[in-house]
Amino acid sequence: MAELRRNPLNGQWAIVHVEDSWGPEKYEREDHAIRAKTTCQFCPGKEFYTPPEVEALRLCGSAANSPGWEVRIVSNKFPALRIEGTLDLRHDGMYTLSNGIGAHEVFIETPVHERNLADLDDEEIFYVIDKYQSRLNDLTKDRRFKYILIFKNYGESAGTTVEHPHSQIIALPMIPQYVMQELEAIKAYYDRCQRCVSCDMIAQEYHDGIRIIADNPQFLAFCPFASGYPFECCIIPREHSCRFATMNDGEKRALGNILRTTMIRINRCLADPSYNFYIHVAPVNDSSYEHFHWHIAIIPKLMRTIGLERGTGFFSVPTDPSHAARCLREIKVATASTASSA
Repeated sequence: MAELRRNPLNGQWAIVHVEDSWGPEKYEREDHAIRAKTTCQFCPGKEFYTPPEVEALRLCGSAANSPGWEVRIVSNKFPALRIEGTLDLRHDGMYTLSNGIGAHEVFIETPVHERNLADLDDEEIFYVIDKYQSRLNDLTKDRRFKYILIFKNYGESAGTTVEHPHSQIIALPMIPQYVMQELEAIKAYYDRCQRCVSCDMIAQEYHDGIRIIADNPQFLAFCPFASGYPFECCIIPREHSCRFATMNDGEKRALGNILRTTMIRINRCLADPSYNFYIHVAPVNDSSYEHFHWHIAIIPKLMRTIGLERGTGFFSVPTDPSHAARCLREIKVATASTASSA
C-alpha cells in the first residue's frame, strides 16, 4: 500500500510506500574506493594547479597558495558562471536572456585526500561551516546576486568529478524557479496560518517522534514526511531563523556536530552512498523573507530518476521516511559533549 503525501514546503507530492518499505539492503551500492592521489590538484603541494585562493584557514600562518591550510576556497577552474562583466538582461523577440554572470567557488574541506565530512572531527567540520558562512556573507555584498547556493556532490552518480573532499558555492543573479515555488508555498502557509510552516513542521515531528534521526538543543535532523527520495534527510534550526549567515560560533558548532553524526549514520547505514547535500538559504539583496526558515537537505543517490518522476513531478519513494529514520537512528555513533541526543 502506498500513500500520496504533499510536501508543505513546496507543494510537491510524493508516492510513499508505507507497508512494503525497502530497507537499506535493497538499494544498489557504489564503489567509493580511494584511488591514487598523486594527480589530485586539491591536495597540499598542488596549490599551483588551482586558481589562486579566494580565502583559506591557515592556523600555522603559512603563505597564501602554499601548503599549511585547513580549509581552502578557490574559484572553480571551470565555472558555470563568471563574476566579471555585466548582466545585460535583454530580449530577443519573445525570449529573454542575459550574460552568464555569477560566482562559482570550490571549498576544499580538508587537506587529507582520504577523508570526508563524516570523517572530520567537530573542530574540523566547524572550520568548514565557518567558511561557508564567510563566503556567503562576502558574495552577498555583490548587489548583482539574488540567490546563493552552497552544495556538495559526493560520488560519481551524484556528479562529482574530483575525489578529494570538496563542496561548492554558486551565486546567481536571479532566484531559481524551484526556490520561488518554495517561497510561494511558505508565504501562502504564513498568510493562512500566521505561522512559519517549518516551525509547525518541527512541532509535528516532535509530536510524532517516528521520523526524527537526531537532535541537539539547536538543531533537528529528520526524514521529511513527504520525502521525494529514499532516506532523504533534513537538518533544520529548532528556533526560527531565516539567515544561515547570522549563526554564532555556538550554533555553528552545534550544526557541525549534528551534520557530522547524520553523515556517519547515512554512510554506515547505506554503505557509503553517493549523495547531494545543499543548504537552502533565503534569497539575498531582495525582500527580507522573515517567514523563511533555512535548512539543509541531504539526498542519498539510491535510485535513478525515471519516467514517472520526469513526466509528472511525482516522486515514488520505496522506503517510508519513518522506516528510514529508524534505520538511521539504530546506527551507533560515538558521542562527544555536544553530540546528538539520539
